[in-house]
Amino acid sequence: MKSARTTIVAVGLLPLALAACSGGGSGGTAGAGGKPVDGRTFTLAIAADPGTLDPQLTSLSVAFQADAFLYDSLVSVDASGKEVAGLAAAWQGDASTATYTLRKGVTCSDGTPLTASVVARNVNWVADPQHGSAKTGLNVPAGAKATADDAAGKVTVTSPTPDAFLARDVGGLPIVCPKGMQDRDLLKRGSSGTGMFTLTQAVADDHYTLTRRKDYAWGPGDWKPGVRGLPDTVVLRVVQNEATAANLLLAGQINAAMIIGQDKARVAARHGFQRALRAPLGEMWFDERPGGPAADPAVRRALTQALDLAQLRTVVTSGDGRAPTGMVASGQGPCTQDTVTGALPSYDPSAAAAALDAAGWKAGPGGVRSKDGKKLSLLFTYPSSRGAPLQTGAELLRTFWQKIGAQVTLKGATDSQLGQSVIGGQGSWDAAFVPLTVTLPTQVVPFVSGPTPPKGGNFAFIDNPGYAAHVKAASALPGTKGCAEWAAAEKALFQRTDVVPFADELTPIFAGGATFELADAAISPSSIRMLG
Repeated sequence: MKSARTTIVAVGLLPLALAACSGGGSGGTAGAGGKPVDGRTFTLAIAADPGTLDPQLTSLSVAFQADAFLYDSLVSVDASGKEVAGLAAAWQGDASTATYTLRKGVTCSDGTPLTASVVARNVNWVADPQHGSAKTGLNVPAGAKATADDAAGKVTVTSPTPDAFLARDVGGLPIVCPKGMQDRDLLKRGSSGTGMFTLTQAVADDHYTLTRRKDYAWGPGDWKPGVRGLPDTVVLRVVQNEATAANLLLAGQINAAMIIGQDKARVAARHGFQRALRAPLGEMWFDERPGGPAADPAVRRALTQALDLAQLRTVVTSGDGRAPTGMVASGQGPCTQDTVTGALPSYDPSAAAAALDAAGWKAGPGGVRSKDGKKLSLLFTYPSSRGAPLQTGAELLRTFWQKIGAQVTLKGATDSQLGQSVIGGQGSWDAAFVPLTVTLPTQVVPFVSGPTPPKGGNFAFIDNPGYAAHVKAASALPGTKGCAEWAAAEKALFQRTDVVPFADELTPIFAGGATFELADAAISPSSIRMLG
């Protein structure tokens, strides 16, 4: 079983806050004219400060984007979702063992050669739950062991528990160089990796400046150095207001920004180049810690029945959303089953009220109360970084729940705050919008089962025996042979309303003066081309 990235999820937790990884999409290329030119600066607006940049200690998708410039992994994923060479030239594996043969000539940003021993040390560090890595269970199974053969450049990883996608999971781990492994504090606002860029300036809540390494020669797949148009400098500019980001993009003061709200139409009319991710946006979770109202499955079901999820989808996606088909966004994973349709309770306010009554919550003056007179009072948290649509969605949700007698307090939170209070288990909440972006069903596991914060990533304190049983069966089956079991596992989550997915969205990143491709839920640094 996996133990503890937040859309915050991933895309991040963000596109939103959790991001374990996600595939790329494509959009139009009209308006992307011009020839590649060297020596330019690529400025990307990011919706929130990434917080720590340690790639093995964060789940925020905004940090994942920053780290994509600074760190490489053993296996890369291209814009089509296909596995391609990263730090490893070759790899193979089954459910219990994975082997990687490193490329020759790879060096860290300080000139230190990357060796098999360095990679093995990374894997073993993440595999130890005592270190609290966000990648434990997500990329590396807890208790896994890695051994190195420096002469042959080979790393072998053995998992104590079956992992159907072991070679890809471990292959996706960002590799930290020796200097960073020796001093993890260095990685909070610095870098120590093999990536194409190094971090040269970090100003929290304002900007991060990265400088390209001229000796970088081992990009993803068959990438070769010497291509025209690579930026010499990348600036990640923190712009929390999406309308401001749109204005900066239209004025040519930045090169790229994710625009998903009401400004999307006016930006699209001026900027024909875009790339888009299909990722979860509307995904509701309940805090199931003992003592809270959502610990009772009957209460969670009633609260879900009280919601018109189709109307919520329209609101949070500004009418551009699609019904989700599973925890893994449609078209991004190896399994194709629809696990959502028919698994969630239908909209029925009367049934919701009756279910609360049957669960011991009686309607009366001032709202619904338990047998001991406690009001059904709920704190609902949502990511403020996604702008007006999610806030409006939260307000609509409150209206639905108030109709069945619940008292609802709304709390907008930045990505960092959401990462701490909800994902990190440091704050109070009863329900929340937390989009989790993943490309493999195995990547869901640490977020919905196993250890809870601070020792694991099961932030909602979910304990679903049906899910655990199907995961156990699926994990023993390599690759797509386990898809039926993975589907049954997800359905078990939805049937108990542990997670309520209701909206996917095509999330566009618009650009001016540059082009790029998306890979693994982020702009691929090696694909950026500045235009003149």
